[in-house]
Amino acid sequence: MFIPVIPIVKKSKKTIKRVITLPNPFTWQMIKEAVEELGGKTSNSEIRKYIHDKYDGVKDNTINCTILTCCVNKQSRINWPENAKPRLATSQYDFLYSTGRAQVELYNRDIHGDWEIRQSDDGSLLVTQVGINSSSGDGANPNRNLDDDKETETKEDMYFPWETHLRDFIAKNLASITLGDNNTLRLYVDDDGADGIEYQTDVGRIDILAVDQDDNYVVFELKLNKGVDSAMGQLLRYMGWIKSKCSPDKSVKGVIVAGDIDEKLKYAASIVQNVTLFKYQISFSLQQESLKP
Repeated sequence: MFIPVIPIVKKSKKTIKRVITLPNPFTWQMIKEAVEELGGKTSNSEIRKYIHDKYDGVKDNTINCTILTCCVNKQSRINWPENAKPRLATSQYDFLYSTGRAQVELYNRDIHGDWEIRQSDDGSLLVTQVGINSSSGDGANPNRNLDDDKETETKEDMYFPWETHLRDFIAKNLASITLGDNNTLRLYVDDDGADGIEYQTDVGRIDILAVDQDDNYVVFELKLNKGVDSAMGQLLRYMGWIKSKCSPDKSVKGVIVAGDIDEKLKYAASIVQNVTLFKYQISFSLQQESLKP
């Protein structure tokens, strides 16, 4: 008997494609990815460009602040919650090393050493290398220009033990400092996300770079003990660079803060416009306490 073969036709099903939009990674993860893809060493601006090209809705300020948070040798990283307590630089946020003004590379302990956030005797937090008793801040820069003359201290005077203590105290209290017309100050942050603490220039590092309410610049030069006349040349060098490179249409003021002011420096400042001298004083007292019955 002949049985005909009936072909079976399969009905095709329409494929429905769904586009699923995944949420962005955390900002620190995007930054780490960017630095790795850019060869392990890059600039803040290149990081921002990479992130904007690949991800949506990420603000420049968020990227800049997160870069500072993740640099193991940036003193200003203590201003963010991730770094608000003493700890070793071993967390997920410790993967960048600042190599200069808005330049970073991937942190490598074998090359850069072990870093930590340490609590000093006065309770403030210091970013420093493990095993180093002091920190010059933001990388313990060995090439920093030190034009200071060695000064002797008098037993009556009290000074901050390290320049970083003086610097951090002033940086945190800029709002309480006024320079004429009650114009308060704030810490400067440039377009690349570099803040005004140990601000890198082509002619050296500025101790603190601030701006006033009108965005005019204020350059701070700090001396732990006596401020001598060589500090004036150092300050004017930084002021000239800021005026030339940053914003020629804004004014630039200079401030020298020291534990004592040399007479030679006073004479120099008396004929230099826009430079103010400040002598800092530390007050310390002990009050006996007892358990009252």
